[in-house]
Amino acid sequence: MASHSDTLVVFFGATAGANGGKLGSDEREIILLVWQIVDLHEKKVGKLQRCLVKPDTLELTDQCKEETGLTLDDIIKAEPLDKVVQQFQQSVSSELKCLGRNSYTLCVNSPLVIRQALHPEASKKNLVLPECFFSFVDVRKEFHKCCPNAGPVQKLELSSMLEYVGLPAVSEQLMGVREVRSMVQLTVRILAEPYNHKFSCVETVKYKFDSGTCSKTEPVDSETVIRARGLPWQSSDQDIARFFKGLSIAKGGVALCLNAQGRRNGEALVRFINSEHRDLALERHKHHMGSRYIEVYKATGEEFLKIAGGTSNEVAQFLSKENQVIIRMRGLPFTATPQEVLSFLGPESPVTDGTEGLLFVKYPDGRPTGDAFVLFSCEEYAQNALKKHKQILGKRYIELFRSTAAEVQQVLNRYMSTPLISTLPPSPIVPVPVLATPPFLPAASSTRDCVRLRGLPYTAGIEDILEFMGEHTVDIKPHGVHMVLNQQGRPSGDAFIQMKSSDKAFMVAQKCHKKTMKDRYVEVFQCSTEEMSIVLMGGTLNRSGLSPPPCKLPCLSPPTAYAAFPTPPAILSEAALYQPPLLAAPRPPQTTAHSTAHTLAYYPPHPHLYMNMNMNYTAYYPSPPVSPSTVSYFAAPPGAVAAAVAAQPHPAAATASPVLPQPGALVRMQGLPYNTGVKDILSFFQGYQSKLGGVL
Repeated sequence: MASHSDTLVVFFGATAGANGGKLGSDEREIILLVWQIVDLHEKKVGKLQRCLVKPDTLELTDQCKEETGLTLDDIIKAEPLDKVVQQFQQSVSSELKCLGRNSYTLCVNSPLVIRQALHPEASKKNLVLPECFFSFVDVRKEFHKCCPNAGPVQKLELSSMLEYVGLPAVSEQLMGVREVRSMVQLTVRILAEPYNHKFSCVETVKYKFDSGTCSKTEPVDSETVIRARGLPWQSSDQDIARFFKGLSIAKGGVALCLNAQGRRNGEALVRFINSEHRDLALERHKHHMGSRYIEVYKATGEEFLKIAGGTSNEVAQFLSKENQVIIRMRGLPFTATPQEVLSFLGPESPVTDGTEGLLFVKYPDGRPTGDAFVLFSCEEYAQNALKKHKQILGKRYIELFRSTAAEVQQVLNRYMSTPLISTLPPSPIVPVPVLATPPFLPAASSTRDCVRLRGLPYTAGIEDILEFMGEHTVDIKPHGVHMVLNQQGRPSGDAFIQMKSSDKAFMVAQKCHKKTMKDRYVEVFQCSTEEMSIVLMGGTLNRSGLSPPPCKLPCLSPPTAYAAFPTPPAILSEAALYQPPLLAAPRPPQTTAHSTAHTLAYYPPHPHLYMNMNMNYTAYYPSPPVSPSTVSYFAAPPGAVAAAVAAQPHPAAATASPVLPQPGALVRMQGLPYNTGVKDILSFFQGYQSKLGGVL
């Protein structure tokens, strides 16, 4: 602690890129370290030390060259970071010995050099930093505590603090030397009369991430939560904590998100101890984890609790043992017993407390899901267990991978909430209004009065497209620009534009094809509204022709909670509206003689425009969607569905109708990937009895 330390080591660092308030935000390596000792008892200062650091990437930004006055020739001759850190430790220890002092604490002008530059770089290079770099005092916070009327901490600068205590600004030109001398003068000043300040606000950097549990009733401040996207699927909570090295994550504050199949979707919610650390985490947007860049966005406490929160006493008891390594087992035989699992793992990977360290995941009715979580007391045992990945237990191969306390909660919450197949009677039909066709939006036709833009930058907006169109902007129909988002709600790089005539569309395709937008060339093709609808359903469109979407069977309607809509003409949505409209052209309800249940509207095959479940139109998508994504399950009356398919004039539908079983319950799965096969669906419904040939 600084209050118990004999000395302060005033410390400064600079990187090969952004410095000052943006230090560390661009992942650039450290190239300069400057320090000087201040004796807290004698109010004396030591010798100023300045060391250059050789980065792995020999490149300096123009801003860095201008601010530091350094060139590549200067840093090529320098030592790498690990050698400079050793030199720092030896130099400080030697000076302390000469002064007769025993301990010291780092003093910085901003936590960025420690939290955002030094620790992240050391973590990436697998360097072990000395203990002195895990605690420090911020001279701005100490000054604010000493002189509270000087202004808020965030706005305090060295020059303004020196002026406040009556000291002139340091005239040194060299970057680093100027800052260190300013901090030393300021420190000596507030240590003396009339301030007599005691340095006591010590900040710490955590050595490792502490796993733990989170209750759904626990309050979580939304100003402390972020969403990380683009994570490798095999990453653990420790890997994520390492990505945010230097920042303090709350206990159990890493929640890996799962998709509808219970697999990781590359996202995680991370909770920090306060908003200051959350704001620093946001500065790591598009920093790299290995070869992948990670996107970092703001999130809410409600989202975090939805993923990480739990109420199960069984889970709480299982996770009550701290500092345990959690391994998830997937694909276990439904008849597997705890003893068989322990035998499978073997004596080289003993489970903590034997069978007490196993948690089998079950459905609400007690049936096993094939998943289990296992606790190990150390990393060595966990590594031995992971070597069993895809080995055979019984007649099945078992998947093993690292897990987290939040994932345990999430998996248990998912399986213990509601059954996959609803046994309740279908809900009554509630009419849902369909957007009326605006006068400026034509029905689907073969007139080629539209253009498709392909290869747009993902950051492109409506304004960028209008600028790209140039003089042809005047020929665009009102509200005729349609941005296309993918299933995750992110820009797909495509857009459709409605022109006033086919001639105007032809001119645009000729003159704008392969023009550049934000350093990317954009392809422009002439198309029709009919072709547009086919593309939205998964087909492809290029200059060589049109490929229909991979759907041979009729697309059934939404669940019975939605109305059987009247039959409006197929339309395209307005791009300027900030709500995704309903793209639909359903047929009238089909009445059947053998079913009194509510009938279902259905959608015929092309050329009609289908209800689009995979892409929406919007003008702008300001923030990432909530994850994990889900697949919807709807109970449907078998008679109505069979009748709807039987009434389908398409040959494929006629041949498919006998496949639908009359007894039992039917389930409609919405949002399946296009390449999903029958085996994938049957595997997803493991544990449920399905009729032979009952997948349509």
